[in-house]
Amino acid sequence: MNFSNALTHWYLQNNRDLPWRNTSNPYPIWLSEIILQQTRVAQGTPYFLSFMNAFPTVFDLANANEEQVLKLWQGLGYYSRARNLHKTAQFIAQELSGVFPDTYKDLLKLKGVGEYTAAAIASFSYNEPVPVVDGNVFRVLSRYFDIETDIAAASAKKEFAAFAFELMPKDKPALFNQAIMEFGALQCVPKSPNCGVCIFNTSCAALQKKKVDQLPVNSKKQKVRNRFFNYLVVADENENTIIRKRTAKGIWHNLYEFPLIETEEPKDFDFIAKQIQDKFFVNNKVISVEECNEKSVVHKLSHQHLHIKFWKVRLRGAIENGINSEILKSFPFPIVIFNFIEKN
Repeated sequence: MNFSNALTHWYLQNNRDLPWRNTSNPYPIWLSEIILQQTRVAQGTPYFLSFMNAFPTVFDLANANEEQVLKLWQGLGYYSRARNLHKTAQFIAQELSGVFPDTYKDLLKLKGVGEYTAAAIASFSYNEPVPVVDGNVFRVLSRYFDIETDIAAASAKKEFAAFAFELMPKDKPALFNQAIMEFGALQCVPKSPNCGVCIFNTSCAALQKKKVDQLPVNSKKQKVRNRFFNYLVVADENENTIIRKRTAKGIWHNLYEFPLIETEEPKDFDFIAKQIQDKFFVNNKVISVEECNEKSVVHKLSHQHLHIKFWKVRLRGAIENGINSEILKSFPFPIVIFNFIEKN
């Protein structure tokens, strides 16, 4: 049995029953692919079901406001995906009368849709023979065929796509694409795969050459930046607080947060208290400042680590534009702030 036949045979026996697999409708397929771009299936599935429940069609999603979309996305991270999802839904609903493009080439023109997502929608919805290339595909092909191409290289995606296209049965592109991704997700996993039970354990080149843990080759190592966030959790005489929207480009764009003092390094109580007294809340006298968490919460993003402290700031009088705890919870926050609000 050749590689493609063995792979699809394995898939038919072992695939997970995932809600977006029982349809060729491009809307749920597109939605699932955007959610799963930087998210594991186990984490992404409840979000997919929530979105489908709240917005059963592309028109429903287009008609939502951005804050509704961001609130539903809360906790998934990489929030630009949610903003692009919303803008693309509006474009499809308003400019294309709700009809998704039906070719790989046209799908690529949609905001937030890259080569991988376009290939997935084109093959799963329209059976177009175009290969998907993601981390799973890089891993399976590089190991099975002992390909030492550095997957961080600009030419790598093209090379692997051409190779996958050769292997793909042109009459069953969706099945092949699903199979190779599922095989990478369940069997040929990044660390310590169980090669003893693998269907390819007599034909995998990396296994024969004891190179499984060396492939795929990936030279790209992102430098991690450390940032220090001090959030001021205000309470006035009415127990109201204040928040603001992050409008600058970068992380958490258009999400909400408490007033922030960002520093280059960890700062002590005296420094933060002086900053609060000198630069914040000019219309209200600061009665007290206390640390809510002595140890910083470290929130890890792909390219930066945020060291977060929350400071309880009590003010005299009523604060302007203050909001109560119930209204507070309705806003979309970064998950690390939302978790703090829930616990306090």
